[in-house]
Amino acid sequence: MEKKLIMLLLLLQFLSLNSLSLKHSSPKPNAKITVTGLVYCDVCSNNSFSKHSYFIPGVEVRIACKFNSASSRTREMITFSANRTTNELGLYKLDITSLEGVACAEDSLMASCQASLIGSSSDSCSVPGFRTTTNQVVFKSKRSNLCVFGFTALNFRPLQKNLHLCGK
Repeated sequence: MEKKLIMLLLLLQFLSLNSLSLKHSSPKPNAKITVTGLVYCDVCSNNSFSKHSYFIPGVEVRIACKFNSASSRTREMITFSANRTTNELGLYKLDITSLEGVACAEDSLMASCQASLIGSSSDSCSVPGFRTTTNQVVFKSKRSNLCVFGFTALNFRPLQKNLHLCGK
C-alpha cells in the first residue's frame, strides 16, 4: 500500500510537469532532466509508510547525478550535484532545463543519480532512517527528450517509537 501511494505521488508529479515541450529534434541532443522524491516521518520506525506516517517539509536533500555523453566520438561524463529542500508535501525536485549531449530517450543512456538526506526540519522526527536512495524509477519521453528520475522515499524516525500508536 505505501509503495503504491509513493509511486502514485511520483507519477502525479511527473504528469504535472509543465516543461514538456514538443520541439523538433536537433542533431545534438539536449536533455531536460527532473529528479524528484519524497521524505516522510516513519513514526513507527519500521521503514514503511504507515497510517501514522506523514511527509516532512523543510528537509535538506543532496542530489548527485552522472551522465555519459550521447556522443559516440567522446567519452565525456557530465556530473552535477545540488541541494534541495522539501516543500509542504515533503517533495524535493531538481530541474535541469537543458543538458547538452545527453539523450534521455535512448536505451543506451548510462546514468546514475543518488539522493541523500542532509538534515531534518522536524524536532520530533530527526533520526535518519533511509538516508540514501539510488533505487530509481525513470520515466522517459522520446518526443521532448525529457528524463524524470523518481526516487524511492527517504525517511526520518522519532527518537523513540510511539508504542501507543504503533504497538511493540
